[in-house]
Amino acid sequence: MLMRTDPFREFDRLTQQLFGTTSGTWSRPTAMPMDAYREGDAYVIALDLPGVDPDAIDIDVERNMLTVKAERRPVTRSDDVQMELSERPLGVFSRQVMLADSLDTEHISADYDAGVLTLRVPIAERAKPRKISVGVGDGRKEISG
Repeated sequence: MLMRTDPFREFDRLTQQLFGTTSGTWSRPTAMPMDAYREGDAYVIALDLPGVDPDAIDIDVERNMLTVKAERRPVTRSDDVQMELSERPLGVFSRQVMLADSLDTEHISADYDAGVLTLRVPIAERAKPRKISVGVGDGRKEISG
């Protein structure tokens, strides 16, 4: 039901780790880790965004393309602070997921808790399994299963 859209995403992630270029920009955002799974009548997408202000998260759906962008900004410090170590990545993070036609993109919900953005995408009613009754008319036999 969910399709990855960037076949080079893992290669880019490994390159960024190897060369230490982990700071994303709006034109070249860094990938964010993601889990996706089905839970009942919905698909759940969980994205790691630790330290990101909820106001800095942007979620868009255009046709069947779900795009999540977030920006992790540096913490404002006073002038007398001298940074000794800075390993937490800053910058822009992004992820795109192609959603199947059988998902209801009009009713996506989003929650952000403990640095994890959780999106729930319900399965469309037209895509859920349903029973079809067989009518019995004159001269027809009833089908038994």
